[in-house]
This record gives sequence, C-alpha cells and structure tokens, in this order.
Amino acid sequence: MAISMYQASVPQLKKMLVNLTTILTKAEEYAAAKGIDGKVLVEARLFPDMFPLAKQVQIACDQVKFGLARLAGVEAPKFDDAESTLAQLKERIAKTIAFMDSIQPEQIDGTEAKEIKFSIKEWSFEFVGEQYVMTWIIPNFYFHIATTYNILRHNGVELGKADYLG
Repeated sequence: MAISMYQASVPQLKKMLVNLTTILTKAEEYAAAKGIDGKVLVEARLFPDMFPLAKQVQIACDQVKFGLARLAGVEAPKFDDAESTLAQLKERIAKTIAFMDSIQPEQIDGTEAKEIKFSIKEWSFEFVGEQYVMTWIIPNFYFHIATTYNILRHNGVELGKADYLG
C-alpha cells in the first residue's frame, strides 16, 4: 500500500513542530537559569552570514503553512515575522499547528501531480505535488529545525537527540 500525500507530510511536520516547541521551552529555562536575556538566543547565529534563530523558526513554520496551503489550494495565514522572544516564536509554532489542523487529508491526498508554482524574491520555482513535498518542503523544513537546534546547542542549551526526535 502506498503512503498518501497527507501521511507523508502532515504527521511528521506536526511532530517536529511540537518537538521544536519543547526545544524552545528548554531554551527559555536555560536562559532563566543562567540569567541570560532570551533575546540573545533569539538573535544567535551559527555564522555571520546565516539567519538568526528567529528567522530559522519563522522559515520552518513558513515551509509548513505555505506548503500545505499550496497543496490544499487554500490561503496561507499571514504572520508578521516580528517575533523577538522565545515565547513569541512558540506562539508562531502554535498558530502554524492550528493551521495544519484545519487542513483535512482529502485536501492534500491526490495532489501528487498538482502543479505548484511560486517565487521567492528573484527566484521562480515549479514543482508537481509529490516532488514539492519530497524535495522542497521536507528538506527545507528539517534544515531550519536542525539549524535552530544547533544554534541553541552551540549556545549551551542542554539538548540531545531525544529532544530533536521527540
């Protein structure tokens, strides 16, 4: 039996967003215990030319909301990209999960061959649904989740593989 488009995407994306919330909670606890302003972690980067933690979380959420919206043929919610605290980033994740929960399997299943076209800045992209999920949404999503984890781990937050995997 083949796995459906919904099953290949939504459950794992949601699980990882829940795990990301747990990771950010650990970051809040770490900052409080060490007397560190949480903003330091929100603005932290692995390297000067990489996005800070806040943008990593924003992009991970955007992969989900825009990805599922394009597949389902619905409007994605608009977020301001103004989060400046760990708590605000957790709120963004919660809003993303709420949007996910509004998408029904029948809106995603059967979109394997659906044409997906979009632009980001000066770049234009064209996919079919299955390719979009497997080569765009999922890899980009995991990259930004892992980078968030790595920024926090690099800054001393005590995280392990179990926190990442849930």
